[in-house]
Amino acid sequence: MKIGLFLVQFFHLDFDQVLDLVMKNGLEAIEIGTGNYCFQPRHCNLQEVLSSPGKINEMKMKIHDRGLIISALSCHGNSLHPQKAIASQHQRTFRDTIILAEKLGVNRVINFSGCPGDSETSQYPNWVTCPWPDDYTKVVQWQWEEKILPYWEKEVIFARDHGVKICIEMHPGFAIYNPDTLLRLRQMVGDTIGANFDPSHLFWQGIDPVIAIRYLGKAIYHVHAKDVGLDSINAPRNGVLDTTPYHQFDKRSWIFRTVGYGHDEKCWKDILSALRVVGYDDVLSIEHEDIMASLEEGFQKAALFLKTISLKEKYGKTWWDS
Repeated sequence: MKIGLFLVQFFHLDFDQVLDLVMKNGLEAIEIGTGNYCFQPRHCNLQEVLSSPGKINEMKMKIHDRGLIISALSCHGNSLHPQKAIASQHQRTFRDTIILAEKLGVNRVINFSGCPGDSETSQYPNWVTCPWPDDYTKVVQWQWEEKILPYWEKEVIFARDHGVKICIEMHPGFAIYNPDTLLRLRQMVGDTIGANFDPSHLFWQGIDPVIAIRYLGKAIYHVHAKDVGLDSINAPRNGVLDTTPYHQFDKRSWIFRTVGYGHDEKCWKDILSALRVVGYDDVLSIEHEDIMASLEEGFQKAALFLKTISLKEKYGKTWWDS
């Protein structure tokens, strides 16, 4: 497996500086944010780059000259937002990112599924977490039939025409948040849709990432390396549906952690082994959101941890078994 870095977290560095950081730490891949919730114009100003073939070639050369590859372009957003201005902006950024991916020779674009409201007059997304009272079941049915499927049916065609796979990150707050919802969408619109597998968003829901990996199988197209720590006092008292601000980490039921600081080495080895079982032997893209570790130290700890436990070589033959 290769180890990479999701660049947007290093917002204080320009593109050359962050590429040098990746190379200095012995990593092999980068994931570039292009807009929406993960916008970092110092790394990739989408419209500026798209308007200039020279800038695209310059970007390619800077990456190639350092011996790096692009694992994916990311534009996490809510293309189904009930406020049309927000939805339109996020939809436009998504399509422009797909076009840029094609020009860069990248075949993976990461996004959220989006979350609609509960009606045509809604102003804010409505993420339903239980089936009763029956109102909630009706909301979910309306969202899928009127918003989710019609939108993604069109986007799958657009992405396929440009040679791009769509990697949906399963994330609470959006329509696709667990393996069943991911596979439901994939079964309905086709295998252009797959998963950007981020264990952190599964851990705090009580989902076992190893079981999820075995269940998703070939539907996993890209992987984030990010951990979660469950608070031993707050979680048993309040559960994991937590709207406490992230910076109030002492009051939260869970927080994002650097890999290895939420779950132990054995757990992460099991995750990496499960990925190999289902045929994923590609990039592990480090995403740092650990409030208890500085950006630089958290990233370096994650890189060292993953380099220690990941298997780099292709597995061999069973020489002892004829």
